[in-house]
Amino acid sequence: MIIIQVAGGLGNQLQQYALYQKFLSLGVEARLDLSWFYTETQQSISVPRELELGYFDQLEYQPCTTAEKKNLYGGSDLLGKVRRRFLPYTVRLFQESEMYHPEIFDVTNRYIIGYFACEKYYHDILPKLREQIRFKPSKNPRNVQMAEEMRNCDSIAVHIRRGDYLSSGNRELYGGICTKDYYERAIDYISQRHPQAQFYFFSDDPDYVRSEYTKKDATIIDWNYGDDNIYDMYLMSVCKHIICANSTFSFWGARLNKNEGKIMIRPLRHRNNLIADPERMKSLWPGWTLIDREGKMYG
Repeated sequence: MIIIQVAGGLGNQLQQYALYQKFLSLGVEARLDLSWFYTETQQSISVPRELELGYFDQLEYQPCTTAEKKNLYGGSDLLGKVRRRFLPYTVRLFQESEMYHPEIFDVTNRYIIGYFACEKYYHDILPKLREQIRFKPSKNPRNVQMAEEMRNCDSIAVHIRRGDYLSSGNRELYGGICTKDYYERAIDYISQRHPQAQFYFFSDDPDYVRSEYTKKDATIIDWNYGDDNIYDMYLMSVCKHIICANSTFSFWGARLNKNEGKIMIRPLRHRNNLIADPERMKSLWPGWTLIDREGKMYG
């Protein structure tokens, strides 16, 4: 059996779900462990997270039992912590430490921890995932109207993430990657290929977008808050093309996009502590256009 820990925000949860589905497609018995959202971990992180897989329309998965988790990894109680510290050889753990682990699909009977953002893990089953991961109909008529507008024009989604990325700890890890040069190069690249492009900006800081990206043909999506934030991802998936931030949230807006011939742009680097070799990144993110912080493009 394989058990995958579900943790982090919505984008990360979808990546863990995608890896779960990849194992199932290979005929491997797999489970999801949802317990991270109900432990003291939530009290020790700067931005507590909620389990959001239930926000989708009848998303199917099988959670592990307490006994199944204890067998591979130990429980969340003191006894489990003692086991992992003093008897590590009894723990069947696989923990992500690289951008891509090709060997992961050869392991058996493991408890798996990681975020698994790399496209190559599940690129081949993305068509199936687009059918499985369905958004519930929005009750906000603005989302319904906007989706219809996006379907009927040359719509481009642009995601600009600030918010928690500006905090002291996150700024060092995630800051300075999606620069003005990055966005200007991406917008110019798409505009040259789609002269009638209509840009739709998604951001947790709409005032910043208004001050820095003033285009007469741009629309700022600024009404989906709280649980409705998922409809920003939905609207991104409706647009013809997408320019992502270094954020798994917009990565999934692109992945769930069913438009043929879509242009998907992402920053070359996701985090500042990761080495981003352009040739390796192109092989691990098939179908994506990569741009670095200076605006240099790797297609």
